[in-house]
Amino acid sequence: MRDASYEFLKRLLSTPGPSGNEGAAAKIWREEAKGFAEVRGDRMGNSFATLNAGGLPKVMLSGHIDEIGLMVTHIDEKGLLRFTGVGGWDPQVLVGQRVRLQTENGEVVGVIGKKAIHVMEPEERKKVSEIKSLWIDVGAKDADEAKGMVRIGDVGVVDQDLLELPNGRIASRSLDNRMGAFVVLEALRLLSEEEGVGAEVVAVASVQEEIGLYGARGAAFGLDPDAAIAVDVTHATDTPGVSKNENGDHALGSGPVIKRATNLSPVVSEGLIAAAEGADIAYTLEADSRSTGTDADAIQFTRAGIATGLVSAPNRYMHSPNEIVDLGDLENCARLISAYIKGLDASTDFVR
Repeated sequence: MRDASYEFLKRLLSTPGPSGNEGAAAKIWREEAKGFAEVRGDRMGNSFATLNAGGLPKVMLSGHIDEIGLMVTHIDEKGLLRFTGVGGWDPQVLVGQRVRLQTENGEVVGVIGKKAIHVMEPEERKKVSEIKSLWIDVGAKDADEAKGMVRIGDVGVVDQDLLELPNGRIASRSLDNRMGAFVVLEALRLLSEEEGVGAEVVAVASVQEEIGLYGARGAAFGLDPDAAIAVDVTHATDTPGVSKNENGDHALGSGPVIKRATNLSPVVSEGLIAAAEGADIAYTLEADSRSTGTDADAIQFTRAGIATGLVSAPNRYMHSPNEIVDLGDLENCARLISAYIKGLDASTDFVR
């Protein structure tokens, strides 16, 4: 991956942006996009970068920019903050984590606490933690001090810096799915350097995926594209206990994952497969007999229907503070999408 792209990815990953509060991350994405595309936002908070406006067909690329997070629900008399999850958490990974709360007066840091094992009853030690039994300690001495620091409804993220690992791998929070927002813009950048691109291509950093696929639905309705490609993470199946029989064979470094699913367009899926083989990009296939659980689901049934495909990157430890991906997989996701779109023109027919 080129240095400038990697630096952009690191800025995206380090910037807090839980669902519904993606503005800081969206600002970074839009600034990067201005270097080669026409950029705008919408009332939901989605970000759009357009290349070759007026071309045919019109293709939407969607990667959601929100991440899972936390929201303050109550401040008790001791100044401890009760909270709930924004998106889906395994509460076990939250215990003892440091957090960064986003407030109107700036960032407030805290620690997620629970009853220490030494003072638990034997039966308590056998129980898994639930979010309702955890709290955030910001160091306040009482409720009044805490209320001067945060408000009910403030959101936050786990405080976890990006970690560079051997073999071109990184660990970070928010890879699900800043990775997708990065890839769609990287694909657009690659296309901006090509001559003869016939399609209008709109990269979208969509919002609120983790709480209901809302941003992509609104963006797709407004754009009404002929076709779309959603980009997200999928489960890497190269760790213990993950069934390849159920989830497929997707190792870190094995390349983009192209989804074949009952609710996706076979025209787009087969086109992506052909593009990967034509560009000599290694890939794996993933099957789904129902919905995909990604923005592709929201996009494909918008308006009268949009021909939609899904490209993913293998991700270890999804929805944790230390998700792991392979940088080569991200780069090849962008290369695949670029190669596919270069083969489209005004005569491309998505009807089936």
